[in-house]
Amino acid sequence: MQISMQLRYDSDIVAAAGQVSELERAGLDLIWVPEAYGYDAPSFMGYLAARTERIGIGSGILSVFSRTPALLAMTAAGVDALSGGRCHLGLGSSGPQVVEGVHGVPYRAPVTRTRETVEVMRAFWQRDKAVEYSGRTMRLPLPEGEGSGLGVPMKLLTPPVRPSVPVWIAALGPKNVRMVAEHADGWLPMFFAPEWSRRSWGEALRKGAAARDPRLGRLQISAGGLLAIGPDAARARDLARDQLALFIGGMGAPGHNYYYNLVSRYGYVREAETIQRLFLSGDRAAAAAAVPPALLEATTICGTKSYVRDRVAAYREAGVTHLQVVPVSLDGESEASVVGRLRDLVG
Repeated sequence: MQISMQLRYDSDIVAAAGQVSELERAGLDLIWVPEAYGYDAPSFMGYLAARTERIGIGSGILSVFSRTPALLAMTAAGVDALSGGRCHLGLGSSGPQVVEGVHGVPYRAPVTRTRETVEVMRAFWQRDKAVEYSGRTMRLPLPEGEGSGLGVPMKLLTPPVRPSVPVWIAALGPKNVRMVAEHADGWLPMFFAPEWSRRSWGEALRKGAAARDPRLGRLQISAGGLLAIGPDAARARDLARDQLALFIGGMGAPGHNYYYNLVSRYGYVREAETIQRLFLSGDRAAAAAAVPPALLEATTICGTKSYVRDRVAAYREAGVTHLQVVPVSLDGESEASVVGRLRDLVG
């Protein structure tokens, strides 16, 4: 099992990026660079490529609606060249609030668009011929009637350092997860609870795996949560309350919130309703307080060394290949030190 974590984008991301080399020395295997609607991720990915030697560098995540498949392929190939083959391309569909509100692009057929984006990118990376594609959400070249009719099939001008870059997809809904299990190299599920994952995604993963190309190998999974190790580390779980309340209550509109739906599938329907109602009414403190303790524990990794070891085993048993953590500093301990202690437990 490898260890991954995401750069924090709610603070000084420049300073956070400067600490990645220390995390690399502590044993971190993969760093995810976030992109929401602030700084772009590829700029920082290129910076990290120059500052590190071994660690994988992933986008976590780029929206398939914010860039064309060709540009995504070019960006990933560029970071891969700068890093010596260490790029991981994390993709997702985001949601209509951001896609239509920030990018001004219609939010249509997100699952299909994601799948077709992956197919087009891989065709560009292969670079064995000019790319032509006819799908539901995109066509290359753009035919006459939809454009000038002057477009011609093309291939990447520069050869990628690898014939394919690992593609990870953030997904929570059953249809999207099934597509991921069939087409992606890796899966990025947020608020993944090992004990409840089979109940929530088991059928979708099985159906997707049944249609999966064997050449893709095993589906990689990067999942985890807040991490604290120590005799009284369980108290650190409460630090996850605000994030859970934000995502369950405020990410998306009522009726279109992936995280609300996920927690409901976990069995917390009434609790999700309460959290969303309180959050949207403006009482964020009460929404955070309404997060059930059992949900906090299931989506975090906070406790004694033996407790964390057992949690790591549960994630491994659930198929997680990259334990994704948010290290919590207790008593002034650095994030790199926490990662180093986890490295010893993971092996």
